[in-house]
Amino acid sequence: MENHASSFSSPKAYLRALAQTPTRLARRAWSVSTSYDEMSRVRARSGVHMQKTLRWFDLIGLGLGGMVGSGVFVTTGMAAHVAGPAVILSYAIAGFCALLSAFCYTEFAVDMPVAGGAFSYLRVTFGEFAAFITGANLVTEYVMSNAGVARSFTSYSGSIIGASTDKWRLTVPGLPDGYNQIDFIAVAVVLIMTVIICYSTRESSAVNMVLTALHISFLAFVIIMGFCQGEWKNFTKPGQQENPSGFFPHGAQGVFHGASMVYVSYIGYDAVSTMAEEVRDPVKDIPVGVSGSVVIVTLLYCLMAASMSMLLPYDMIDSVAPFAGAFREKSEGWEWVSNVIGVGASFGILTSLLVSMLGQARYMCVIGRSCVAPSWFARVHPTTSTPVNASAFLGILTAAIALFTDLNVLIKLVSMGTLFVYYMVANAVIYRRYVTVGTTNPRPTLSFLCSFTLTAILFTLTWKFAPTGKLKAFMLGACGVIALAILQIFHCMVPQARKPEFWGVPLMPWIPSISIFLNIFLLGSFDGGAYARFGIFSALAVLVYVFYSVHASFDAEEDGFLGQKNSEIHVEPKEIVDLIKV
Repeated sequence: MENHASSFSSPKAYLRALAQTPTRLARRAWSVSTSYDEMSRVRARSGVHMQKTLRWFDLIGLGLGGMVGSGVFVTTGMAAHVAGPAVILSYAIAGFCALLSAFCYTEFAVDMPVAGGAFSYLRVTFGEFAAFITGANLVTEYVMSNAGVARSFTSYSGSIIGASTDKWRLTVPGLPDGYNQIDFIAVAVVLIMTVIICYSTRESSAVNMVLTALHISFLAFVIIMGFCQGEWKNFTKPGQQENPSGFFPHGAQGVFHGASMVYVSYIGYDAVSTMAEEVRDPVKDIPVGVSGSVVIVTLLYCLMAASMSMLLPYDMIDSVAPFAGAFREKSEGWEWVSNVIGVGASFGILTSLLVSMLGQARYMCVIGRSCVAPSWFARVHPTTSTPVNASAFLGILTAAIALFTDLNVLIKLVSMGTLFVYYMVANAVIYRRYVTVGTTNPRPTLSFLCSFTLTAILFTLTWKFAPTGKLKAFMLGACGVIALAILQIFHCMVPQARKPEFWGVPLMPWIPSISIFLNIFLLGSFDGGAYARFGIFSALAVLVYVFYSVHASFDAEEDGFLGQKNSEIHVEPKEIVDLIKV
């Protein structure tokens, strides 16, 4: 086959390509891939295959390492002030929401065990443009959050030995505040993690297992100490008599507000889905690994919240360092426990950073395979069987940002994009079950998804902005009834177009629909600034797609590397099984 002339071969060729942008957008933006293509032709662009070395216990370890970072030591205190002792239920609700999303990820990961995670899932469902926007947001958030996590390691390390963080960083006069403290320790941590993930996935999992085991042991120690030193009366009595009392001092609204705050502590299980390509038996290992890690983390978080609620009344808990502050306030002679907490948090930071960097590299690798980013990112090293190029590039970029950017600045830059991706994956799993491209009318399914989403948005806006009273209760009840009616009508009138060959989300479409509703509800907890930042990131991603990605994927299609728009290849189940085993 004669290769198509590249759109980037010369300035003249690029200008000619730009003139054809509307036509190319119409051809490529909504083009969908297939599971067969993703596991064969697209994966072949990496050259060497990633080795299948991971088992279910590796996935549980990676899930625990990715989720149980240092965030739980901060979010618990903030959530306790709005939920009270019922912060335990806030963690349970957030964990339930995470588990529903994990089910949706699991169905895709088992059916299509590739390294692309949500990017690949959306590409085979809603097309290239939707996949690119979500993938770009995911990679951006991974890099920003990993840089912030690396800088927090310096802070926790300093607190362990009682040294000021400023002494560990070099202040450069003349640079603006937030960018003037050079953190060489954060850079070293990121680069060491980059070397580890480049060397071997199997060894990376082993390192994560060791660090996670140490971290969990420290958390178990904190939980036991809390139950031993705490008092049951703190579950119902505030420290200041003028504050509301009881297990639910701020009612149901406080519990759900707390759930939206602590949900960030569950983010990380999606990185496990990017390891699907390296799992020995995806059908058996992925459901246990992904869902099992979420269940274990939920139980662990609830126990930690209960331990902290016993130590101090909810209104006396430190919002910034709740566990360390609780032991300092409890009695003299227990200050050393705060140092133990610092050590445990440091291990959690390392595991969270390791798993996140594994995930971001695999996202970037598959984005490169799909030709919407340079194919250089797609290369898998023949010796290590890891995406070395993507790992090294993103590792260096993360280190550069961690070098000078303050943690508070990074936290503000990280938007709610990950939660939005969870919402999109839940929509995608419903769409994929009820629509087969070329044979099924997608309008009933799209109408259901849009109407259900609008109802969930109306419920969320009412919950957040309507004044408390009978009218608000009526509107919330009406939205709930309408949502249930829409869901039941869709369930009864629209048949499923396909059944999962190996593992599927149970109670379809109820579970992913509940996930959609809960994710929208949690998205409503973000402020306007978060939406503005998400909009800016998305707008930048659109510009990259219009000026580069659509032309690169068009060239790849012309050269025969990508399928045609809305192509659907009939593949026998045996061929899919053979690809999963490869």
